[in-house]
Amino acid sequence: MKAGWQAMVGLMMATMTLSAQEPSPIGFVAPKIAPGLWKDLGMLETERDEYATNLANYAANRVATSKGTLNTLREAQRVLAVSLHLSPRNRKALVVLFQLNKGVLPEAVEGDYSPQVFARLLLARGQQLEKQAGENDVAVARVFIELAAQIDPKNEDAAYFSEIRRLDHGPVDWKALTDSP
Repeated sequence: MKAGWQAMVGLMMATMTLSAQEPSPIGFVAPKIAPGLWKDLGMLETERDEYATNLANYAANRVATSKGTLNTLREAQRVLAVSLHLSPRNRKALVVLFQLNKGVLPEAVEGDYSPQVFARLLLARGQQLEKQAGENDVAVARVFIELAAQIDPKNEDAAYFSEIRRLDHGPVDWKALTDSP
C-alpha cells in the first residue's frame, strides 16, 4: 500500500513539474527572471518602474490587438522579461504575466505613449545609458535600442543604431534575459 501511495505521489509531482514548464493554454511561455540581473544601473528606481510599466502596457496591447498570435506572445515574453528585470515587482508587468500564464488575453490599455513615441524614448534613453559605460548600462542600452527598432521599424535612427550594434557586438542574447537561472 505504501509503495502504491509513493508511486502516486511521484506521478503527481512529475505531472506538476511538467505542467509548470509547459506553455500556457494560449502558448505563452513565461520568462524566468533571476533577481538582480541589472542591479547596478544608471537609472533611478522610479524611472525603472515607469519604463517597466510602459513596456508591460506595450506587451499587453500587442497581444490584445493580435489576439495572441505566436509571434506576439514571443515578443511579449521578451518585453515582459525586460520589464521585470528593470522592476521585479512592477504591478502591470506582474498582472500581464499572470494573465498570459492563465491563458487570458489582456485588455488593450491606454498607454502613456504611442508606440512611435515610446520607441523614440527607448532609443534616446538607450543612447544615454550607453554613454555611462557601466557593464549593465551598456547591456540595457543595447536592449532598449533593439526594442526601439522592433517597436517602430519605420524609425530609421532606431533601425540604424540597432543594426550597428548587432554588427559590432552580435545580436542581443534574449535567452539570457528570458531564461535566467
